[in-house]
Amino acid sequence: MSKIKKMLTGLTAAASACTIVLAPVSDAAGNNAPATIAAAAAAPDSYHDDWLHVNENAEVVDMYGNPVWMTGVNWFGYNVGSQVFDGVWSANMHDCLDLIADHGFNLLRVPMSTEIILQWKYKKPDPLIKVNATTNPELVKTFDENGTPVEYMYSFDVWNKAVEWCRENGVKIMMDIHCATTNAAGHNYPLWYDDNFSTDDWLEALSWFCEQYKDDDTVIAIDLKNEPHGKPEEGKFAKWDDSKDLNNWKYAAERGAMACLEQNPNLLIMIEGIECYPDFSKGADWTTPSIDYAHYGEPSKVFGAWWGGNLRGVKDNPVDLGKYTKQIVYSPHDYGPLVHPQSWFHLVGEKPNFTSYEFTTESLLKEYWYDSWAYLVEEKRYPLLMGEWGGFVDKKNDPSGANTRWLTLLRDYMKEKRIHHTFWCFNENSSDTGGLVYDNFGKWDDEKYEFVKPSLWQDENGKFISLDHKTKLGKKGNGISLTDYYSGTHINPEPTASYIYGDANADGKVNMQDYVLARLVLSGSKKYSLTAQGNANADCVDNGNGLTKEDAIAIQMVASGKLSAKELPITSEKLKKLQG
Repeated sequence: MSKIKKMLTGLTAAASACTIVLAPVSDAAGNNAPATIAAAAAAPDSYHDDWLHVNENAEVVDMYGNPVWMTGVNWFGYNVGSQVFDGVWSANMHDCLDLIADHGFNLLRVPMSTEIILQWKYKKPDPLIKVNATTNPELVKTFDENGTPVEYMYSFDVWNKAVEWCRENGVKIMMDIHCATTNAAGHNYPLWYDDNFSTDDWLEALSWFCEQYKDDDTVIAIDLKNEPHGKPEEGKFAKWDDSKDLNNWKYAAERGAMACLEQNPNLLIMIEGIECYPDFSKGADWTTPSIDYAHYGEPSKVFGAWWGGNLRGVKDNPVDLGKYTKQIVYSPHDYGPLVHPQSWFHLVGEKPNFTSYEFTTESLLKEYWYDSWAYLVEEKRYPLLMGEWGGFVDKKNDPSGANTRWLTLLRDYMKEKRIHHTFWCFNENSSDTGGLVYDNFGKWDDEKYEFVKPSLWQDENGKFISLDHKTKLGKKGNGISLTDYYSGTHINPEPTASYIYGDANADGKVNMQDYVLARLVLSGSKKYSLTAQGNANADCVDNGNGLTKEDAIAIQMVASGKLSAKELPITSEKLKKLQG
């Protein structure tokens, strides 16, 4: 039975119990109380109240229209063959997730593969799992009498523990299909399909994964495919146009997004770019090589970019999701000189000992950022999430300072434009960037963290802000919930419409459903809550004191015809007299 079915079944049982003991079985019109009170659950519970959407200003907002800022980090492992996060071979997974939250990251981007998701769907056994039993005893199913692990938890069960622990920390999750086949070098393959897994397999994996978490808003976003890339002359490459060609990433992204949204229409869909885009004004097309050796030395007729970083095609051919356009977030990747000496860095010398470099925010915008991806946020077309950015900032690895300079400019630009981002990465085993931890995942790189910290969502007091309305970010006491941040009139604002006193579920009428919902909320149920309008409506006895049992009694009396809704609000003294 699905979680939502269980929820409605439990709600029906609660409603029946309340009806038998506390309320008549018919309303003023003589109608029987409904067998199910789905309408009473109009206010989303804590598993459904954190979904995000895009407004008309290209801002990502919560269900109340409040802008949010996703500022997260990547942690890989599920895509490379570990069957778990890398580092769990030495560190405690729960502790690591606690530390990620305590350091202020409110979103975790998790690279996976089509292969591992389909393995989970069909319950195929793990080939291995890199879990240290000594430091992660909670991830071992059985030990022998000597304390030697006999059976580890299945990798999907371990993953669900990660989801549970993220949830308790107020951290949201974005799953990223990093590659088709599980492989540490899988990201080098340019497309979302390969010789082992087809486009249909990829769509199946997306659909199944999204169905699994449709009733858990811990998983709020899907990155459809990491870094589609490739050059025309390489044979296998991703393109962006209005065709239905197999390698057309725009068409594939539309299909992938729908596979997700058909299961959960509330997911944010992250759509990366490609690598090469033809300069059609110069007569180029999708067969034009990025390097034309017949005209070597002449300017290329193809606009290059970082893998996944070229979103030029969106300008004329945006992804079309119909009614789900409000779920689209474009997601480029951007890196610095130590990853590759791109032309816009104007470098002299060999890495890492560049003798000079010349770039500013203005030059990066002019030569690369603006036309590749920044125009989308500058022109308020769509929100952006920088899915990967990161690198070395220490003197040993960046002696020239070029990489630190680039990172600083990008970080500050993202802060200024409120570009969402997930830093690459938590792992220490990313060879060309390093990570936030070192010493076999045992220690934090304080220098790098202090560099990243200003780009994390914080209030004026330096408290890190969760994307969860109820759960504060982390356990250290330096995080707050979304409701904490948008306190007072910023969230659940006092309704401007006239009140319908007694209408707890805010559906425009007062009946037994309102009574049952009020009783469930008063019972302390964590699954049900009132909207701002519903809470104001339900406060109908001694108005201003909030929801009380007297309010529920008054609503019951209205629903049963013993009191007119027009008489509300009333005092508790009058209610006692009416009860006789």
